[in-house]
Amino acid sequence: MSMCLKIKSYVAQYSKFIMQKYNCIIVEDEPLAAEVLQDYVQQVPFLALKATCANAIFAMEALRKEAIDVIFLDINLPKLKGLDFLKTLKNPPAIIITTAYHDYALQGYEHNVLDYLLKPIEFSRFLMAVNKLQTVSEPPKTLEMGQSEERKYAFFNEHKKMVRVFFEDILYVEGQKEYVKIVAKNQVVTTKMTLNDIETRLNSDNFIRIHRSFIVAKDKIEAFSATEIDINKQQIPIGRGYKESVLAIIAR
Repeated sequence: MSMCLKIKSYVAQYSKFIMQKYNCIIVEDEPLAAEVLQDYVQQVPFLALKATCANAIFAMEALRKEAIDVIFLDINLPKLKGLDFLKTLKNPPAIIITTAYHDYALQGYEHNVLDYLLKPIEFSRFLMAVNKLQTVSEPPKTLEMGQSEERKYAFFNEHKKMVRVFFEDILYVEGQKEYVKIVAKNQVVTTKMTLNDIETRLNSDNFIRIHRSFIVAKDKIEAFSATEIDINKQQIPIGRGYKESVLAIIAR
């Protein structure tokens, strides 16, 4: 392949990457609830709202017209209930349940829903759900096709802006009561969520909890002792209750 063709292939692949979005529809019969979801979707850069449907019949029509990646689905719908509608779909897209009822959570997960959101839905909780959609690939580092590598990331809400953080760039995360501070190579992001929530979000063997207030990236550890870990010239304490398991992992 000539260099010119390689560059064209790379540019095409890169363009596809930066334009990637998840097409979604909202299936909700309550106008106020629908407005809230519409507002949330519009704040997330990787979501593209294609339709808001007041019942499952309209949703079926929307699915016929366009390829949809995710449905925000209320359960208590007129004419056809949300879970009954879900049963009619042979190859359903990702489903995020939005409901005021706890009772159907087990049934929802039996249908492999992506998440189950209880009304009133906070934006931070909505964001946690949609971030589960993301397993993306960055353009290849070389111009040779087939050499791209996956780079996972998530968007975090900071000062009403959605900020992207690549997981491989994270050095450590510090819990600060209702907030967490994500310290990465070239950025620091503070967002409203718990350390337990972000630990679930990261979901990687590279991230380990070393203290009730700290999660660190193993591959960023520069030095360690029985009481602390050094990352980027920062000394991060190892909690007493975490000491034995942390040292066993690091010393492998």
